Amino acid sequence: MDPAQTSLYQPLIFLGMLLLFMYVFIIRPQNKRNKEINQMLDNMQVGSEVIAASGILGKVKGIKGQYVSIEVSNSVVLKLQKSAIANILPNGTIDSIK
Repeated sequence: MDPAQTSLYQPLIFLGMLLLFMYVFIIRPQNKRNKEINQMLDNMQVGSEVIAASGILGKVKGIKGQYVSIEVSNSVVLKLQKSAIANILPNGTIDSIK
């Protein structure tokens, strides 16, 4: 083999290292985050205090399938998709803000 020629394995090794890098630093953390979000939404109960992705705070009044009813004020209830819930807050958070 002529020393000026490049090996056919070098591009394959580079591609393999690139795929490994993408898996370790992009795909795996995203899958882990999705698993945490799904677990959080499954643990949501009636009476939990939540914050929506839009910044709306409220207490969960009902859960029906993929939808959640949250009370944001006296007799003001909003229906949101579960995926719109950003986080579950510790109990008493809403009262401490008022």
